[in-house]
Amino acid sequence: MVQLSGVRYRTIKYYTEEGLVPFEQEDIRLTRRYPRVKALERLAGIKRLIEYQGLTIKEIKGNWL
Repeated sequence: MVQLSGVRYRTIKYYTEEGLVPFEQEDIRLTRRYPRVKALERLAGIKRLIEYQGLTIKEIKGNWL
């Protein structure tokens, strides 16, 4: 996901923990799996909202989702 999106792993993990990026978790290994298209679209949307509209993560969580 990092290579496809250009977003650092720590940032993706943070967005996931904040509920901004959807994922599925395997019970066995506790590995997070991201639905590729939806996650990439969401990451691009978050990036646009932050860079071009100057929104914070709190504002995005409150209004965008």
